[in-house]
Amino acid sequence: MKKVLLFLFFILLNNNSNAQTYCKITVAQDGSGDETSISDAITTACVDHDWNLIYIKKGIYREKIEIYSPHMILIGEDKENTIIINDDYSGKPNPKSNRNFGTSDSYTLLVDADDVRIENITIQNSWCDKGQAVALRVKGNRFMMKNSKILGCQDTLLTDGDGTYQYYENCYIDGTTDFIFGPAVAVFQNCIINSKKDSYITAASTPENQEFGYVFMNCKLIADANATKVFLGRPWRPYAQTVFIGCNLGSHILPEGWNPWPDERFGDKTKTAFYAEYNNKGKGAKTNKRVAWSHQLTKEEAAKYTLKNIFPKDDFWKTLSGK
Repeated sequence: MKKVLLFLFFILLNNNSNAQTYCKITVAQDGSGDETSISDAITTACVDHDWNLIYIKKGIYREKIEIYSPHMILIGEDKENTIIINDDYSGKPNPKSNRNFGTSDSYTLLVDADDVRIENITIQNSWCDKGQAVALRVKGNRFMMKNSKILGCQDTLLTDGDGTYQYYENCYIDGTTDFIFGPAVAVFQNCIINSKKDSYITAASTPENQEFGYVFMNCKLIADANATKVFLGRPWRPYAQTVFIGCNLGSHILPEGWNPWPDERFGDKTKTAFYAEYNNKGKGAKTNKRVAWSHQLTKEEAAKYTLKNIFPKDDFWKTLSGK
C-alpha cells in the first residue's frame, strides 16, 4: 500500500521547506512492494501530494523509462545493485513507430519534467561501441542526481534543454565519445569521469548568451588501460562552454587538452567556444601545451563559479547547498 510520508526528504535533500507531503511507492521485483516495475510506479504516482518518492529495491530493471510528471524522486536501495538497463541505439528499428530510433530517443531513462531527483541508482545503456546510445537524457529544469552511476559508450549522458539547470554529485559517469553532451547548464561535483577509449569526454552545445555551460568541480578523470589519448572536450556548437576547476586529470588527458571540431556550417568555433581550467592537478593537468584558444582562469575569474552564481533562479542553489 502507498504510504504518505511527511517531511521525509527534509534530511535527504537538505531542503528547508518542511511543510511538503510525500507519497511513497516501493518497487520490488519479488512482489514485496507496491509495484514490480519502475514504469508502473511512475504511472500510478499520487496526484494529491507535493512529491512522489519511488523507492526501488535491488534488482536489474530492464525497462525504458520516461518521466513526464514533476516533483518525482527516485531512490535506489543500493547503486551497485539497483540497475536500470536498456539497449536502444541510433538506427535501431523502433517497434512503436515507422522509423528508427535516433540518438535523442535511444535513452534508457528520459526525464522530461522539472524538479526530478535521483539517488543511489545505476542507469545503463548496454549497446556499446556500435553507435550513439544514450543512457540518461534530461530535459527538465532543476534536476539533481546524487551517488549514482551513468554507464554507456558514445553519448552516454544527454544534458538536454536550453537553459535548464542540472546538478550531479558523487556520480560515476563513463563512456567513449562525447559521452557528456548537450546545451544545459550542468555542474558535476565530486564525480568520477571514466573514459573507455581514446576520444572526447564532453561535447557541449551551450546556447549563445548563456553565461555558464558545463562546470566540473573537484572531479576525478580516469580511464581504462587502453585509453591514453583523450580530449577534455570539443565544441558541438559554436558557443560551447566547459570549465574544469580543482579536478584531478589523469595521464590519459592529451597535452593540448581540447579539440576544435572543425565544421564548415559553424565557422571557426575556436573564436566563440569557451574552454577553461583552474587549479587542476594530476599528470594531465599541465597547461604549457594547451591549445592557444583555451583559457587558464585567474583566481578572480574562478571565484564566480559557485552554485549561487551558476544556479541563481528559483533558489535552486539553496537546495543544493542546504541553505
